[in-house]
Amino acid sequence: MNKLKDQPTILMTLAVLFWAGNFILGRAFHNEIPPIALAFWRWSIASLLIIVPAWPHLRRDWRALLKHWPAVLLLAVLGIAAFNTLAYTGLQYTQAINAFLMQSMMPVLIVALSFLLFREQVSRRQVAGILVSLTGAVTIIARGDFKLLLALSFNRGDLLVFTAIVCYAGYSVMLRKRPVVHPFSFIAATFWIGSLILLPLYLWETATVRAFTLTFNSGMVIAYVAVFPSIISYLCFNRGVELLGANRAGLFIHLMPVFGSVMAILFLGEVFHVFHAIGIALIATGIFLATAGRKNPVAPGRT
Repeated sequence: MNKLKDQPTILMTLAVLFWAGNFILGRAFHNEIPPIALAFWRWSIASLLIIVPAWPHLRRDWRALLKHWPAVLLLAVLGIAAFNTLAYTGLQYTQAINAFLMQSMMPVLIVALSFLLFREQVSRRQVAGILVSLTGAVTIIARGDFKLLLALSFNRGDLLVFTAIVCYAGYSVMLRKRPVVHPFSFIAATFWIGSLILLPLYLWETATVRAFTLTFNSGMVIAYVAVFPSIISYLCFNRGVELLGANRAGLFIHLMPVFGSVMAILFLGEVFHVFHAIGIALIATGIFLATAGRKNPVAPGRT
């Protein structure tokens, strides 16, 4: 495990793999699980699960977390409460292809916010990598037919998903401001804060929109999103950003349509096409171009 924590490529790949499943399940079960209920129970259960391994570190780190409470609160709002709630709500109204297209814009937004907020420069090699991998992501999303993109229509769900993407791009960039504490301490604090922020919204949704009814399927979905896209992905992503910097780490988001396609092939019987191979090759090339060479880490957290 100690060796894994210094392997940013593996960490980022795992994070995005589990997030791809999160997006697919959020769309597939949008009629069964209300969006705020899904976000609330996801983070509430993740908060309960993480508290045991995090407790010894929280006892040591609570002063640092309290001292840097504005940064912790901001990161909890952006990356926990806002991102997932907006994304799940948007998936109630939009197509999966639209969501994946907007998700592919996240690396570009991360670079833009890094420059606007911290004047972080981007090299020509990074720009080339972003453009190449973006082309690969769009190739897979459009299934090799770029005319399909011209026929897309957008609605309020797309606006919500795009706002969610902006929030997570902001979370990625602002991770450099997190306190120097153990990774378990940090995610436990942000998970609990995010859950508390979502509680009144969940009660409002239950009272005025529709209530959540627990079934076997919905329970399995919540169990998955509470463990894999939450605890495991956030530990992997935060460490990946620490090692690579937000600009390079964000590029791995372009693996999202790759994993989405693989899951469709494995579980839905879809066929592997030439455009899959072209898209995967372009994404791999873009990631290599942007991440090879000098690293640009942010301030490290305690491990």
